Amino acid sequence: MIKTSLEIRGQKAVEAQLRRLSGREAAQAHSDAMNDTGHQARRVLGKELRTEFDRPTPFIYNSPKFIPATPDRLSIAVLPTIDARNLPSKGGKVGVDPQHVLQAQAFGGRRADKRSEVALRRAGILPAGMQTAIPHEPYPGSDDGKGNIRGPFMAQLISYLQASGEQGYRQNMKAKAKAKIEDRTTFSHIKTRKELKTIRGRVYFVSKGITGGSSLPPGIWAKSGTHGVEVKPVLMFVRRATYVQRIDLDRVVEKADLQSYLDRRVRYRIRKVAGE
Repeated sequence: MIKTSLEIRGQKAVEAQLRRLSGREAAQAHSDAMNDTGHQARRVLGKELRTEFDRPTPFIYNSPKFIPATPDRLSIAVLPTIDARNLPSKGGKVGVDPQHVLQAQAFGGRRADKRSEVALRRAGILPAGMQTAIPHEPYPGSDDGKGNIRGPFMAQLISYLQASGEQGYRQNMKAKAKAKIEDRTTFSHIKTRKELKTIRGRVYFVSKGITGGSSLPPGIWAKSGTHGVEVKPVLMFVRRATYVQRIDLDRVVEKADLQSYLDRRVRYRIRKVAGE
């Protein structure tokens, strides 16, 4: 949340207009000016997110919202979340609060687990102390072009791995649906008469790493082709990252020059209410 202390100044230039206003009209002018300032702070914060983040999604740079002032409550708040209903909750429509995503970026420290990571850890797939990361070369169809796993792809992956704790369309995948994704076929070689087992789709599997008896780094992998020889990483398991501070909220407030902006908007709003 952006917190700053502002005071309504520069009213000498509009004292004549103020004297003609009722207390309610003056309070309305002041709340309108504060809301103008809140919108300005939101615009500056959104621009900062676009500048500081690598290929941010609209979910992130459009996330800053502000709680407006009213004539009865002359205060505003600008924060990177929608409202209390957006907080992650069991069965909720929104899985991640932007404020949680930005917490480590704004103040440094460790990133909170994603909803998918919680599900994978609960199913015993993601080891303790680790989080997920997209490979340098994303698995075909898995990423959104901005360095993030696509929601539908992740939902399918969790369902395939029997890691979903939900019902309905997000429930764990049945054998028939898994078989459709894998699309396994057996051919007979004409000359050798050997059977060639081919995966025309993909089979997801989990590697625990070298210490877990695998030759592959820890993560979720996919195999395809004849006898599953084509192996590609889908989601890697990495140690929890510690972020350095990238968003300086004090700098954002300073860049917005909110005090001067508020002064100007107060004068404008008072003259507008006064009819001048």
